[in-house]
Formats: sequence, structure tokens, C-alpha cells
Amino acid sequence: MKAIVNGKIILKDRITENCALLYSDVIEGIVPGDNIPEGAEIIDAKGGYVSPGLIDMHIHGYLGKDVCDGEEESIRTISKGLLSNGVTGYLPTTMTVDMKVIRKALEVCRNLKEESKTWVGSTILGCHAEGPFISESKKGAQDAKYILKPDAEFVKEYADIIKTITLAPETDENDFSAIREICRDTDVVVSMGHTSADYETAMAGVNAGVKHVTHLFNAMTPLSHRAPGVVTAALNADVSCELIVDTFHVDPCFYDMLWKLKGRKLCFITDCLPAGGLPEGEYTLGGQKIIYKGIVCRLEDGTVAGSILHLNKGVWNVYTNSTIPLHECVNCASLNAATVLGLEKTKGSLEIGKDADIIITDCEFNVEKTIIGGEIRYES
Repeated sequence: MKAIVNGKIILKDRITENCALLYSDVIEGIVPGDNIPEGAEIIDAKGGYVSPGLIDMHIHGYLGKDVCDGEEESIRTISKGLLSNGVTGYLPTTMTVDMKVIRKALEVCRNLKEESKTWVGSTILGCHAEGPFISESKKGAQDAKYILKPDAEFVKEYADIIKTITLAPETDENDFSAIREICRDTDVVVSMGHTSADYETAMAGVNAGVKHVTHLFNAMTPLSHRAPGVVTAALNADVSCELIVDTFHVDPCFYDMLWKLKGRKLCFITDCLPAGGLPEGEYTLGGQKIIYKGIVCRLEDGTVAGSILHLNKGVWNVYTNSTIPLHECVNCASLNAATVLGLEKTKGSLEIGKDADIIITDCEFNVEKTIIGGEIRYES
């Protein structure tokens, strides 16, 4: 057994001090600092935070590697790199590219998923297929020539690896038949995104089975007092919502409001591109050239693409730009995502019996150690 001492332990409902977190491959308990079992290996948090490992539901690449490379080496590089950001589990995310490329990427992740439980890298929890079933008018940085109509059979074929599928509900024209079939026959979470749907169509999509919203505000019809749009549907409906928390994609003035409205259904994501973890410059995304400058990535025509955000930095961005308690900011990057993915019984919080996926940070949430399944996988 190991004991993490001298840290501020972030629980799902509070932060506790002067205690020790006990763990083996699972969380064993939290005890007063002067009541550590004899023989326990001591790990000193040095006054920093002890947090559940973070879960990124939406990330396309890192360190120059793209999920859509369809290469094992790319996934290994991404997974290892994410450890320094405190990400203990993630969904490698495909985008709207040639279907052959998407299939290859999904198959690579499928083949590596079991191995990822023990390798020196973040664990593959499944995949997020962002497209190709999207709206051309809200495609963002996705390539219009690869857009297709929703195909339930494709999703069912890969339902063992796809955890989340982003689609535009208005393109599922036969009374949302694909959405209904996916929800009936699989556990895949259907998310609406890259969508030009109006409010009524979005709400009808929710009634048909949509349970999640991809990067709220971005690439969807906005909130307007006479044309409420997908944003309003997302806020009104009982659905979980992703939020890119890099302070650019969504202005920080919304953080408090969104947390008050969505609470434990708010999920922080990075939507990180292959340029993440690298210097400013020119890179590619799904075969398209992107330009990374500042905290923004754009296509050559100026279209905003994803981010280069680190998820631990995203947590701190929200904490320092809102009145949201730190433990709830952490929930938004751990427990809430685990709940959406149906993994809340084993991941997402420091509760007895859950997997010992833990990070130790300094007082500004920079990662010092990343622990997965009780094993230290990263040290700064």
C-alpha cells in the first residue's frame, strides 16, 4: 500500500487537508495524516493538490501526431505525452476525413485499447468519432468533401471502440432513424455538433436519443432571442455538454453561467490538435494545413480550428476566471466525463474501490506526478 501525504486532496464534493490518500491499484481510503498504516510507502505531495486523473473526451492529436494518422506509433506518442497534462484516460478523436482513414484509425485504437491499460501512457477509454455525419454549413475546420449522411450500421460495426459519435441531427432526415437505431442497439453516446439545426430540430433530436453536445457554442446555431438555436436547446435539455476551456473558443464570462445551468453535466475538453505540446508554427490536421499562433489554431483561410490546450491548464483557466470551486472544476475534467462514458463506478473521483488514477500537482495545478492503476507513469 502507498500513502500520499502533505497534499490538498480533491474529492468530488470538497477539498480536504491534513489527511493521507491510501491506494494500491485502487483507492483504499483517506485517513488522518497521523494514522497511516505501518509499512505504507510514503509519497510527499509537498503541499500541492492530489486530484483524480483527468479524462479528455475530445482530443485529435498531440506532439505532432494525429489520431487520423491511423498509426500505432502516433497513438503511443499522444498517450505518453498526455501524462504530463494529468490525463489518465482519453478518447482519441477522429474527424471528417475519408471513411477508409476513419476506419483505420478506429481499428488501430481498438487493437491498442487493452495494451493501453498497462503502458507508459494515458489509457484509451474508447474513441470519439467527430463526424463524418455533420452539416456542411457548420463544418468548421472539417473537410466538406468527406461529409456523409448518418450511417447507423457503421457506428454499430465499431460500437466496441466508439464511445461518442458527433453528428448533425438535421441530416438524419428520416425521423432521426439513424440516431434511434444507434441508441437502441448500442451504448454509443450520440452527441450533436457541427450542426445547423434550429431549436425545434435539436430538441427533437434529444427526444430521439441525443444525450451530449460537442464543444458547446462552437460550430452550431447560436442562442438568439428569436432563433434560439442548438445552444439554447443544449442549455434547456437534460444533456451533457463539452466546453473548450482555452479562454478563446468560449469567453470566460460564460463559465459561471454554464456551471450554474449544467452543473455535473458540464465536461471540460481540449479539442487539442497535433500541434499541442509543440512550438508555434505550421502543422496539419486531417491533411489540411493549420497555423498555430498564440493560443489559436486556424486554417489558411482564417477558420478557427481546435486548440493546443492542456487539460490541467484548462481546469486552472476556469478556476481563475470564475467563482466555481476547484473541486467542481476538477469534476468537469474527470467525474463528469466518466459519468457520460458510463465509467463513473471505476473512474473520475478519489473514492474507495475506484481505480487509483491519481495526479499530484503543484499549487497552480501543474502536474508533478501521474499515477494510473496505482503505478507512477510520469514524474516531472
